Amino acid sequence: MRHLLLFLAALLPLCAQEGHPLVGTWHGNWGPDAKTRTDLTLVMFWDGKAVTGMVNPGPDSIKLENATLDPEGWKLHFEGNGKDKAGKSVRIVVDAKIDNITNVRRTLVGTWKEGAASGELKLTRDN
Repeated sequence: MRHLLLFLAALLPLCAQEGHPLVGTWHGNWGPDAKTRTDLTLVMFWDGKAVTGMVNPGPDSIKLENATLDPEGWKLHFEGNGKDKAGKSVRIVVDAKIDNITNVRRTLVGTWKEGAASGELKLTRDN
């Protein structure tokens, strides 16, 4: 019994270590209204100074540019260059806030601007 308790006590810190609230994979969507939505996957990293990452990892991924995090209010800003349906380059600008910061399934809510289009962004962090 004593060995079991020691083993469980050793595992406890591993469960509690989650890392920086921004780091990880986030899934959700953005769109100008409730019916018109575009699915997104956002992968972000934090090296202690800079936010890096990409939107929709893969051959057509969008690299995060000018990414900043304001820990006062957990406000995130990033930009990137995507492509519209015709394949033309389009500038993307995102301003969002991390909500439920202490929840492992925290959310990222804000605005997504893609060229002339804009709408609400809502992503949830994966465990």
